[in-house]
Amino acid sequence: MPHPKSWFSDKIKRRESSKHGFGQFALEPIEEGEVLLVKGGHIFGRDTLKRLEKLLGPTEFQIADDLFIGPMSTTEREDCMMYLNHSCDPNCGIMGQIVVVAMRDIAPGEEISIDYAMTDDDDYEMPCNCGKARCRGTITGKDWQRPDLHNRYAGYFSAYLDVKISGRI
Repeated sequence: MPHPKSWFSDKIKRRESSKHGFGQFALEPIEEGEVLLVKGGHIFGRDTLKRLEKLLGPTEFQIADDLFIGPMSTTEREDCMMYLNHSCDPNCGIMGQIVVVAMRDIAPGEEISIDYAMTDDDDYEMPCNCGKARCRGTITGKDWQRPDLHNRYAGYFSAYLDVKISGRI
């Protein structure tokens, strides 16, 4: 079986981030709507996620209530990692379930960021250090439920969360 990998645009490159660890940065101008990353990996359930988190850390995207996509081994981890840091005023969002697109034009040198509210429905809480004027101070796995974010990120939530927001499930 082939080794799963995430896909990255040639317009971005991973390097150290002042926000947290590593991040992706624009190498050249990026236009609103451009596809920048596609999350790769295996599909697995919550029980597997709990086991993998101890070994790999947070490496997954949630795609349904109890389904995730990500690496399943240390040898796959690096090729599946996206290195997207959170921002409460992000420049990227989700198209579908696993595609990251620019929400606005992005200048060279700018860090590619996403609000984890666009992908997560889970029970966690962590401090935010994005430094943006809109910073919420704390990020939770339930931020997708905030009406102010529904308006701000309309069209950029994962398809899974978009359905939940609309009340169809």
